[in-house]
Amino acid sequence: MIRTLCRCIVLASWLTASSAGAQALDKLVFGTNWLAEAEHGGFYQAVAEGTYRKHGLDVTIRMGGPQVNPLQLLAAKQIDVAMGDDLQTLGALEQGLPITTIGATFQKNPTVIIAHPGVRSLADLKGKPIAIGAASNTTFWPWLKEHFGFTDDQKRPYAFSVQPFLVDPQLSQQGFATSEPFSIEQAGVKPVVFLLADLGYPPYSESLVVRRADVQARADALRRFLVASAEGWKSYLANPAPAHALIRRDNPQMTDALLAFGHATMKQYGIVTGGDAPRLGILTMTDKRWQSTFAFVQSAGLGKPGFDYRPAYTLDLIRDVHVLP
Repeated sequence: MIRTLCRCIVLASWLTASSAGAQALDKLVFGTNWLAEAEHGGFYQAVAEGTYRKHGLDVTIRMGGPQVNPLQLLAAKQIDVAMGDDLQTLGALEQGLPITTIGATFQKNPTVIIAHPGVRSLADLKGKPIAIGAASNTTFWPWLKEHFGFTDDQKRPYAFSVQPFLVDPQLSQQGFATSEPFSIEQAGVKPVVFLLADLGYPPYSESLVVRRADVQARADALRRFLVASAEGWKSYLANPAPAHALIRRDNPQMTDALLAFGHATMKQYGIVTGGDAPRLGILTMTDKRWQSTFAFVQSAGLGKPGFDYRPAYTLDLIRDVHVLP
């Protein structure tokens, strides 16, 4: 009876410890910028392979979509980390939102200009029609005007479709390296793709944005989130299968072919592993890069003159993350 009682006490102690261990996981809700896709692969990989849990985190990925503004959800404390964009974050900061960027997923912004076969350089498109969306007037279009001499009379409406491009051999269009070229190739055309980041367009993309107060209040959990996410991206680029299974679960409209294309394209262009990542690690940021982005914002007249951009980001957490590609 004594031995049985001892076993019961030991078992009860083990169950209590296990329960306490499970409760010790720090919960984080991460809001993405769109429906689940290959561009979110590293985060889904960290969930699928238990990487977040290994680092003491219980991470929930909350999908974005056309009517979802992650920064607003962040400010309203409905999520803990938002997938943002440098220019959007700078604009929100000007409006007084107390947010800051702690890491950058895409070292190369995936924005591209897509042209028909035969176009040799982006400069060749000067004076030619280009389908451009309204939102691009406050992002990359001013940069194209400044660096390549493009003019507003070149712009044509962009309907978020490749059909106008396919029927007009003179028309070029905007897009993302990981999506529109796939649709065009599926239609039988091999497009010429110009990645603006490779030509000097400076903003990071898929940045990781938090409430400024949490940089201190939840520093340890956020640092572990960065490490686990970086490990997830490294694993995803090597073998995307675990992440793709979760992505298809969350977004059944996503096809295997598009997932494979997005994964291959990110590797091809070094979207995640380019820039300073080979030296400083995945998700890294630098003062120099942010200075370049702000210089563009100011020269293009997209921000208030003399605005202090420095609160838009912090290197305090990411400098300790050294997950090399």
